[in-house]
Amino acid sequence: MAGNWKMYKTPQETATFFERFTPLAQGWEKCDIAFFPPAIDIPEAVAATRGTNIGIGGQNIYWSKEGAFTGEISADMLVAAGATWVLIGHSERRHVVASETDADVLKKTQAALSAGLKPIVCVGEKLDEHKAGKTNEVLVKQFAAGVAGLTEEQFKEVVIAYEPVWAIGTGQTATPEIAAGAHRLIRQEAEKRFGSDAAQQLRILYGGSVKPDNIQGLMKEDQLDGTLVGGASLDPDSFIKIVHGA
Repeated sequence: MAGNWKMYKTPQETATFFERFTPLAQGWEKCDIAFFPPAIDIPEAVAATRGTNIGIGGQNIYWSKEGAFTGEISADMLVAAGATWVLIGHSERRHVVASETDADVLKKTQAALSAGLKPIVCVGEKLDEHKAGKTNEVLVKQFAAGVAGLTEEQFKEVVIAYEPVWAIGTGQTATPEIAAGAHRLIRQEAEKRFGSDAAQQLRILYGGSVKPDNIQGLMKEDQLDGTLVGGASLDPDSFIKIVHGA
């Protein structure tokens, strides 16, 4: 169960969040919990969750170890800050702030794995693609160009998040059946490239307006292995309800 904070919270607000959330999650071992705060908040988040079962990750990395790349952060920098996870290819990186390509996603995923980070690789279709019935086509293309280039050993460390762009922050949620269908397709593509065992072990998260009141319906689908939560992860009480509901 992952929470993407996007561009919200200062370091002080991060500390306050975990003062409230950490006791709520204490002893909870039924699932992995990870948060993805803004980069400036990572040291505070790592310090606040030390000794717990809560992981902290970055929202993005660049694939080079260092260089003249103003505004970017390397995988090694995230590791040095205490992060263990990283988001790769979030739809807002692909379509809003950076125009990231599938080739970029592959290079970033490889860089994350080389540094020892656990990547959550995001895939998903836009509204016009969804309406045109191109969901499967988009997902196959994104998997082929952004994930299939990994080695079998690398793929074992990857988590995939299906996030239909039309359902992110819009209040619209893919029905459990739509989500399960997309997850099933992704797992089939994984099986074609990496084999049956790897496909079955692959964790696929759903992201798109996940809330406490829809989590149980989503997680009843056996294809869904967790969720990538946006706005509802900013409030400790809301997110713990999602964790427990799953």
